[in-house]
Amino acid sequence: MFRKKKKKRPEISAPQNFEHRVHTSFDPKEGKFIGLPPQWQNILDTLKRPKPVVDPSRITRVQLQPMKPNPFFRAPQHWSSPHSPAAKSQSLPSDQPVPDYARISEAGGSPHKSPTIEHRIGLPQGRPSPAGSPRNRHTQTSSSNLHLPLDAKAQPTSEDPAVVTHEQFKAALRMVVDQGDPRTMLESYVKIGEGSTGIVCIAREKHSGRQVAVKMMDLRKQQRRELLFNEVVIMRDYQHDNVVEMYKSYLVGDELWVLMEFLQGGALTDILSQIRLNEEQIATVCESVLQALAYLHSQGVIHRDIKSDSILLTLDGRVKLSDFGFCAQISKDVPKRKSLVGTPYWMAPEVISRSPYTTEVDIWSLGIMVIEMIDGEPPYFSDSPVQAMKRLRDSPPPKLKNSHKTSPVLRDFLERMLTRDPLERATAQELLDHPFLLQTGLPECLVPLIQRYRKRTSTC
Repeated sequence: MFRKKKKKRPEISAPQNFEHRVHTSFDPKEGKFIGLPPQWQNILDTLKRPKPVVDPSRITRVQLQPMKPNPFFRAPQHWSSPHSPAAKSQSLPSDQPVPDYARISEAGGSPHKSPTIEHRIGLPQGRPSPAGSPRNRHTQTSSSNLHLPLDAKAQPTSEDPAVVTHEQFKAALRMVVDQGDPRTMLESYVKIGEGSTGIVCIAREKHSGRQVAVKMMDLRKQQRRELLFNEVVIMRDYQHDNVVEMYKSYLVGDELWVLMEFLQGGALTDILSQIRLNEEQIATVCESVLQALAYLHSQGVIHRDIKSDSILLTLDGRVKLSDFGFCAQISKDVPKRKSLVGTPYWMAPEVISRSPYTTEVDIWSLGIMVIEMIDGEPPYFSDSPVQAMKRLRDSPPPKLKNSHKTSPVLRDFLERMLTRDPLERATAQELLDHPFLLQTGLPECLVPLIQRYRKRTSTC
């Protein structure tokens, strides 16, 4: 009588209007997933691409974030306290240089020592490359993975600059970025890729509905954090029709957010992985990239990472240069650079050999990109990054696999770029006058490539 009445279970109907739009399977022959949503496939493809290298002798020393003590844990008495002599002997005084053999592993962040104390990045003449097959040749290639001794003349100096604290660096960066919090202005974030310095999302502006690309870079995870200024200053100060436009930049906690125009046509890499370009299309891409390079080089800017990944397209076929995280500025005071920066398969010989270089290195990389557009991949792509760098440095300029399928004027255009002597290499302005570029078409000639790629990736 006074028992609690049982509540009736709500009636739950069967699903209505159910649609199975995505069907994913694994192809054991190809060794890859089939039918993934385009955003997922793009992320997987991006992770497989070779990553840029940063010279470890120039990796910035940073102040690590202090560990929070755990009040519920007490160390055993035999462990050294931070102030004990034993602990001091393990730490590096600020007035001593970083040992060449100390490197930070990417996975755990703990230093490990190599058997020798040679600096391990340069590729000296006559030194054989290390034996052994790499586990994954085309995944991330960071400076900590390169294992060849450095030339004596390229050894870093013993004077080590004072460590700039994390807060000091943030204060300096705050002076060049915009004020405000972009999280109050943006919504609907979707991750579309991961680059060498951070992740890339697309988001929508609340007030305008415009889609923007947002590059998010963690300040504490940069090998050379001072290069982050390039992401802001170069794109902000040097605007061109063939350079991706930067809208704003912000400091969000420990991250630098750069808001840029979103190019829905995607990267040239995506197209080259499935489709080959004809000579009109190759000329159209090259003409746009050379226009951007001619402008940047006239301003003393070296891109240092020209490759198909750095070339973005709009849906109507316009071509734009992006990824300025590794560029450098030259001037009367600093007329040349020597840092080993770039992506192995696209590096110019003088960069690999650590010779002083200027804007000519971008022209070599563009030549490698032309080989990409013809053969589908850069030369020596089946080799490990270090082996490829050694061959690029020591061997004659690479040749096309399918040279018989190209015209003499295209082969001459390529030879003007892939000249080992930088002084003999053509400039961007000279290449704009090359007869091959007479084949340049309207941007619309690239639209079928974009449409074919988008159709393939959207098919489940």
